[in-house]
Amino acid sequence: MPFFAFVAVFLIVPTAVVVVQAFLTDAGAPTLDNVRELGNRDIRQALANSVILSGVTALVGAACGAVVAYAVSTARPEGLLRRVVSAASGVLAQFGGVMLAFAWIATLSLSGLVPVFLRDHFGVSVDTSWLYNLSGFVLVYLYFQIPLMVIVFLPSVDGLRPQWREATESLGGTTWQYWRNVAGPLLAPAFLSSALLLFANALSAYATAAALNAQSTFILPLQIGNAIGSEVVLGRQNVAKALALEMVVIVAIVMIGYTWLQRRAERWLG
Repeated sequence: MPFFAFVAVFLIVPTAVVVVQAFLTDAGAPTLDNVRELGNRDIRQALANSVILSGVTALVGAACGAVVAYAVSTARPEGLLRRVVSAASGVLAQFGGVMLAFAWIATLSLSGLVPVFLRDHFGVSVDTSWLYNLSGFVLVYLYFQIPLMVIVFLPSVDGLRPQWREATESLGGTTWQYWRNVAGPLLAPAFLSSALLLFANALSAYATAAALNAQSTFILPLQIGNAIGSEVVLGRQNVAKALALEMVVIVAIVMIGYTWLQRRAERWLG
């Protein structure tokens, strides 16, 4: 019962508010104008940028995180390496928002530690303005995407039984054949579902993007923030809810795929 109350207060009610008010004017009259705004060129470009940002960070984060997870899985279960990496991943996966943005700004901005050091000691001037556009966001987002992948993918790697490798080797199979014909197919659903989770995580991230570049609206979460808080163009709060509805639909589709793949992964590795 407490769980359903929690879900109702923090998920169902806010979602219902977004869905209903996306189709209302500020005066409460029914309208489709808010949804028609989704066809605006800037909003379509923001959606494309969000999908690119989320897709790239999900793929790169999943690949790097999977390698780290496999390396950790080969360590002793109670060893120091596994405990340190698991604990660090748990912390870094939540290390987003203003703190993460400040860390990167303090390190790589025009007045950051690295550009100032290179200029003062080597006379090298480095342009780090890319930190505030899409390529910079990819780098910053990977800081929490890779640890998240380690957390969600490690249990699946641990589910690989040593007997499967022994059986492959006893039949004359090589390491490549083991990964291609046994471990790879078994881990594929878990890998893909984890990548989808990373995609949804990046798509909905707002605080880090806002702290890095609050003046821009080149991704969807920043478009929503601008529509709600702009002091120049007023009366776009319900347009923000239409944008949020668009994101809810995308995340719902991604989560359906995630759930389906997780069930397939649990069939063998659960």
